[in-house]
Formats: sequence, C-alpha cells, structure tokens
Amino acid sequence: MPSHSLGRTEFGNPENKGKTISPDEANQLLNDWVKNDRLRLHMHQVAHLMKSWAKEKEQLNGADQWRWELAGLLHDADWDQWPDQHCKLIIEELEKRNVDPEVIHAIASHGPSYFGVEPVSKMDKMLYAFDELSGFLHAYSLMRPNDYEGMEVKGVLKRMKDKSFAANVSREDIRDAASRSGLSMEELIQFAIAHQSRFTG
Repeated sequence: MPSHSLGRTEFGNPENKGKTISPDEANQLLNDWVKNDRLRLHMHQVAHLMKSWAKEKEQLNGADQWRWELAGLLHDADWDQWPDQHCKLIIEELEKRNVDPEVIHAIASHGPSYFGVEPVSKMDKMLYAFDELSGFLHAYSLMRPNDYEGMEVKGVLKRMKDKSFAANVSREDIRDAASRSGLSMEELIQFAIAHQSRFTG
C-alpha cells in the first residue's frame, strides 16, 4: 500500500461541479496552513503553470483557469504542518468548502505512488506533471548565474542525470508524469521553463 494512501478514490460531491472558493479565500487558507516560504513559493509556481496551461493549451475560460490554478495552489497545503496526513487534510477541508470534485481529485492524484489515486483527467495529469518538475527547475535556477534566463531543456535533462543534484526530487515521478500527460519530456520541460521564468510572485 502506498505510504500516504488515502484509502479511497472518490472525492467531493458531484453536485458541487464547477464550484470553487475565491482567490482571497484560497490565499488565506494557504497562508494559514503554510508557514514555510519555500513551500509557499513552490505552490504559487505550480499554480501559475497550471493556469498557464489551462489558458494556452486547453483554451479554457477564466472560471476554468481558476479551477486549474486552485488545484496547483493548494496541492501541498497540509504538507508543512501535518506531513504525516498529506494530502488527507486539504482534501477534507476542500470537501467541507464544497469545492468541485475535479479540483479535489487532481490534488488527490498528484502523487499516485504515494496516495494510491490514479491521475485520470487532464487536470490530474498536468498537476502531477508540473509538481516535481517545477521544484527541480527552481533548484536548477538557484545555481545558475542568470536564474531562468537562457535555461535550456538540454541543461535540465543533463542535471536530471546527476542523482546528487536536487536528490529529493523524484526523477521517476517526473518521467511517469510526462508519459501520462502524453507529452515528451522535452515539450513538458520547455513549457515549464518558459512559464515559470515569467512567474514573479
């Protein structure tokens, strides 16, 4: 059984389809639950990638872009203070707040080997794809003289082969997520570099 198995695969109430909380509510929840600045940055970066993908690749409207962004923004909300209950607590909180089941399922499936929930929808698959990759790109940017400027896919791929670099980032998850997304690793990395470099917080 996965280490953080949620013990279920159904989340939320179908009657809440399309419902979300407001950006103010989401940010309040994030700030209340996440005290670690680095983790907060990671969550904002993943949220930005999710919104960018929803807008550019899926051509979704503003409300649907926010659903994607919300999944990215809160996917690790309980990791900081309650790592042993990740991501059980944030799922329960969003269920209490009557959030769209698709958003909750995306959060529940962002680590299938940990939570025992398979990514099914495009939202699921892209959150899984961006999560570890975003963290890896951030780590790589910190060691480069010009941050993201001039970062290339081949440089990222080379770093991925160095197991001592950003050792806590699962290369296996990144490869698995890319495969499930239907994108090549190069396509996924290129999109993430281009959009994460534009995130200013």
